[in-house]
Amino acid sequence: MVDPTSDLGEDVTEETAPRCAVCSEPIVSEPTHRVLTRIEDGSVSTTHFCTSACRSEWDE
Repeated sequence: MVDPTSDLGEDVTEETAPRCAVCSEPIVSEPTHRVLTRIEDGSVSTTHFCTSACRSEWDE
């Protein structure tokens, strides 16, 4: 998994890229990439979305 704070597209392959929580597509240099970050049980949890539409569609 790629560091979620790094710029996508820098040494990111489809195998190492984060996947969209809705459509499961690898997120490689997506200009509309969205990340939901939260703290759960003392750990950081991130959920990635390839577009705003996928973010809106996601239901926790």
